[in-house]
Amino acid sequence: MGFESSPEMEKFLCERLLDPNQPISERFRVLFSLRNLKGPAPRNALILATRDSSNLLAHEAAFALGQMQDVDAIPALTAVLNDLSLHPIVRHEAAEALGAIGIESNVPILRNSLALDPAQEVRETCELALERIEQLKDADDGSAVEKSPFMSVDPAAPTTSCSSVNQLREALLDEERGMYERYAALFALRNSGGDEAVAAIIDSLASKSALLKHEVAYVLGQLQNKNASAALSSILKNVNEHPMVRHEAAEALGSIADDQSVSLLEEFAKDSEPIVSQSCEVALSMLEFERSGKSFEYLFMQSPLVQ
Repeated sequence: MGFESSPEMEKFLCERLLDPNQPISERFRVLFSLRNLKGPAPRNALILATRDSSNLLAHEAAFALGQMQDVDAIPALTAVLNDLSLHPIVRHEAAEALGAIGIESNVPILRNSLALDPAQEVRETCELALERIEQLKDADDGSAVEKSPFMSVDPAAPTTSCSSVNQLREALLDEERGMYERYAALFALRNSGGDEAVAAIIDSLASKSALLKHEVAYVLGQLQNKNASAALSSILKNVNEHPMVRHEAAEALGSIADDQSVSLLEEFAKDSEPIVSQSCEVALSMLEFERSGKSFEYLFMQSPLVQ
C-alpha cells in the first residue's frame, strides 16, 4: 500500500519537520507522514532531522530511515552512529537502522562501534544489528526478512523453533543469554499473544539492560494490553530509569490509553528530562487525534508504530 503526494505537500512536510518553532507533536505528525514517502526529499529531510536539537525527534528520524530500509541513508546513519557528541538514544537508533537496512557492507561500521562506543545500549544495539545481518545472510527461504504482524521491521526475527511460552520466558529473562536470543524470544511471545505471554513480557521489565527494557515497553505498546499499565507507569515515574526506557513507557501508555495512563502522561509532560516530557506530549496529541476520529498523520497508510 503506498501513497502519492504532490511536490507541494512534500515541500510543506519537509519544511515543517525541520522548523524548530513548531510544537514537537506537530513535527512528529509530519515525520510519521514523511516515512510513508519514497525519494530524495523525504529522505534528506529525515537525515537533517537526525541532527535536531530534540533528541527525541532525532532518534525517531533515524528509526524512520531504518524502517524505510533506504540504502541511500547509510552514509548519514553511519555519521550519526560515529558522532559521540550525539545522545546515546540517537546513536542507538542509527545502529538499529543500519541493522534494519540489513546489508553486509554495514557490518564493519557496526563492528567498529561495537568495539569503541562508550554507551552500553549502543554496543548492545550493534551486537543485535550484526546478528540480524548474519541471520539475513543465512536465510535461504527469506523468512527472516518478513515484516512482523505489527508492520514493523524488527531488530530480531522471532524464535521459530517450537518453544513453549515457558521456554520463551526463560530465554527472555536470562541475563546470561545473548541480546539477539532474548529479543527473538520477546518477539515470539509478542506474536503468540495471550495472557501468559504478556505476563512474561511484563516480567522482563525488571531486566538489567536498558536496551531490552526499552524494546519490551515498545512491544507492550504494540500489544495495547491494559495488564501492562501498572508496570509501565512505575517505569515512567522512576526518574532514575534510563530516558530511553521511560520514553518507551510513555509511548506505550499512550497506546493503552486508559484514564490512569492519560493522567500520568499529563503529569510527566512537565518532566525535567526532555526525551520523557516530549514523549508524553506526543502521546497525548496522538490520543487527541484518535479520539476525534482523525488521522495523526497527514498522509496515512499502515506503517510501523512509534519507536
